[in-house]
Amino acid sequence: MDKTAAILITFFLGELGVHRFMAGKVGTGVIWLLTCGCFGIGWLYDVIMVATGKFTKKDGTPWVNP
Repeated sequence: MDKTAAILITFFLGELGVHRFMAGKVGTGVIWLLTCGCFGIGWLYDVIMVATGKFTKKDGTPWVNP
């Protein structure tokens, strides 16, 4: 996925866990959905991880293309 698109998806839809569902992390995606991104703390952490390129898919590969 393109880095700009990943950051935008995470920033605007991250509290609903959309980025986690797209990365194959369904369990934590449901948690993000029910807790509004773990009360904002998990959402902020994920925005930083996506922006730095360290957010991974379920299989451990990077979600964002460098």
